[in-house]
Amino acid sequence: MFELYKTALWGIYENSGLVGILGNFSGGGWKFVAMLIVAFVLLFLALRYGFEPLLLVPIGFGCLLVNLPLSGILDAVGQNGSIHGGFLYWVQKGIEHELYPIIIFMGIGALTDFGPLLANPVTFLLGASAQLGVFVAVSGAMAWGFTIQEAAGIGIIGGADGPTAIYLCSKLAPHLLGAVAVAAYSYMSLVPLIQPPVIKLLTSKADRAIKMDQLRPVSKLERVLFPIISTIICGLILPACAPLVGLLMFGNLLRESGCTERLSQAAQNEVLNMATIFLGISVGGTMAGDTFLQLTTLKIIVLGFIAFAFSTAGGLLLGQVFKVISHGKINPTIGAAGVSAVPMAARVVQKVVQKENPNSFLLMHAMGPNVAGVIGTAVAAGAMLTLLTK
Repeated sequence: MFELYKTALWGIYENSGLVGILGNFSGGGWKFVAMLIVAFVLLFLALRYGFEPLLLVPIGFGCLLVNLPLSGILDAVGQNGSIHGGFLYWVQKGIEHELYPIIIFMGIGALTDFGPLLANPVTFLLGASAQLGVFVAVSGAMAWGFTIQEAAGIGIIGGADGPTAIYLCSKLAPHLLGAVAVAAYSYMSLVPLIQPPVIKLLTSKADRAIKMDQLRPVSKLERVLFPIISTIICGLILPACAPLVGLLMFGNLLRESGCTERLSQAAQNEVLNMATIFLGISVGGTMAGDTFLQLTTLKIIVLGFIAFAFSTAGGLLLGQVFKVISHGKINPTIGAAGVSAVPMAARVVQKVVQKENPNSFLLMHAMGPNVAGVIGTAVAAGAMLTLLTK
């Protein structure tokens, strides 16, 4: 009987993940240990410091799951050769078939108030100028040896829009998806740390103290027509951006129509939450130690920082132009909110300007370029898809 138990316990050990790690530690098992540490770091940052917890918790846990050797959770086929693959293998099909990012865009649309943008349409241009970092990073990535498709997937990090980065990278460079997603969401969570130094570098105290006039009221008709017209225009000019922009605007139409409150609430809550969970776990599932721990990952993180910094700078520089044209009526710092990190970037602008002028309230003004940045990043992604998938 003792021998039977001994044999059973030895059989369990031989088929355990410990053997997968310790049995070949120097040959590659250490990578699983390293990625388990990365998973713990992501979870710690999310749970302890609140860094994008809605995404980093699922991503971190997905990373943990995929780096437990011999679990079969990512296998394309079952261990006995059957066609039934692992859980993450099938969940990741939602990214491969572009479901999760687009569903998330619908939820974002249902949560977004485009009123500040409609009240001051010139801020569309600030959202567009904040895409500068995307194209700077594309050029830098190509100079660093990446292909044009890989460079496009990396450069979109500069838009500070996680779902768009995942959407574009899954189409052009799926092998870089894990690194791009982690970089995108990491920099989104670090907006309060990255943007203030760039703002202070490119604006003066007098610039930051400018107080802007109150925005005009936006009519119900404008709010309802905007998502419909935007979808038609973007879809006709750049058909490749229609899925992202179209579902963004569909979600917003649910919000603004006044007769689809139940659908709007579902898009904002249950549907968005479910898609976010599966997207995060899927992205974490791409972070297997044998593919993630490469020099390429470090390059992507560096390029992502460059992209984000230049995107902030692009919005600020055009903001300075608007300040001159308006004879000092436009505070140039609102250009920094042109990245897609909604509403965090707008809040950062508000916090920075109030240090110079406590009576200045620019949050709603900054929300204009902030939501314009969401559209701008989606359009930039559509342009790259149009040019690079022919």
